[in-house]
Amino acid sequence: MAFDRDLDLVKISPNTTPPVCKLMDYGKYKFEQTKREREARKNQHVVEIKEVRMSPGIDVGDFNVKLKNARKFLSDGNRVKVTVRFRGREMAHTDIGRDLLMKFAEACEDIGSMDKTPKLEGRHMSIFLASKAAKEPKK
Repeated sequence: MAFDRDLDLVKISPNTTPPVCKLMDYGKYKFEQTKREREARKNQHVVEIKEVRMSPGIDVGDFNVKLKNARKFLSDGNRVKVTVRFRGREMAHTDIGRDLLMKFAEACEDIGSMDKTPKLEGRHMSIFLASKAAKEPKK
């Protein structure tokens, strides 16, 4: 039957009794399958980690610029790593950096949530913010 119709005989489940087969154009089927995979790959969004760096002595204007950039990254659906770099004697006042990071997280609370609490790694203290829009399932 497959030869008469210029189609291929494809085994769907060969281990069952009797084996299930289907008449189809296998080349066309493979082409459509790769086309669907390409379309799905094009529509998926890769979450990137964007980084915002500050120092403990940052001024209000600069803080607001960093905050605006982080809010833009979060609204795009990316994760944001906020880092405070301590230099020299600033290491004695890591509490200032922790307060700064907590203030930053509170300012982004409406569009992003804090993943990890402030953590000191060497001379850098950082937190991660995740977008709330990315966590909610799309309707």
